[in-house]
Amino acid sequence: MPTIEQPLRILIAEDQAMLRGALTALLNLEDDLSVVGSVGDGESAWRELQRLAPDILVTDIEMPGLSGLELAQRIQRHELPVRVVIVTTFARGGFLRRALDAGVSGYLLKDAPAEQLADALRRVHHGGRVIDPQLALEAWSEPDPLSERERQILRLAGEGMSATGIAAQLRLSHGTVRNYLSEAIGKLGVGNRIEAYRLARQKGWL
Repeated sequence: MPTIEQPLRILIAEDQAMLRGALTALLNLEDDLSVVGSVGDGESAWRELQRLAPDILVTDIEMPGLSGLELAQRIQRHELPVRVVIVTTFARGGFLRRALDAGVSGYLLKDAPAEQLADALRRVHHGGRVIDPQLALEAWSEPDPLSERERQILRLAGEGMSATGIAAQLRLSHGTVRNYLSEAIGKLGVGNRIEAYRLARQKGWL
């Protein structure tokens, strides 16, 4: 007798409760898809990934505590056997490039039709990659000049943290933090850390 394929087991990580509920309901309408868990932040997603061992993680980028990109990077480092699909409002090449570097298999925008997401999950499960073509072109048109450490420090500075505070949090010297900020400002060709933060956010590099 032919074996009956089990539904794909999906974990959803999305900080907007209404959207999280809608995604869960829509995907559960598909006979071959099953949402086994849904959470509202990255750290909860990490715990549930290890507890539930889903086939696919559907995640947003911006979430409290741990972003979708940081979550994908952590999954990659720990070599968890789960494919990652990002569903976001951020149609920026910089985000896509970082997502691909983190091993993400799919990158879709939230205004895409629901059936497109379901089809993307099936394709990703079978080893495919689902990326918006125009976004993919944009991702390689302007490379990200920032290092991972410069990005981390610039993000904290843009959120209002002082160089002293950043140094304490990251266990670096005050001078080292100032050097990283200076390097980032120089690479982006702007006048100060706030302008650097805004430009990097606009490009999707943060």
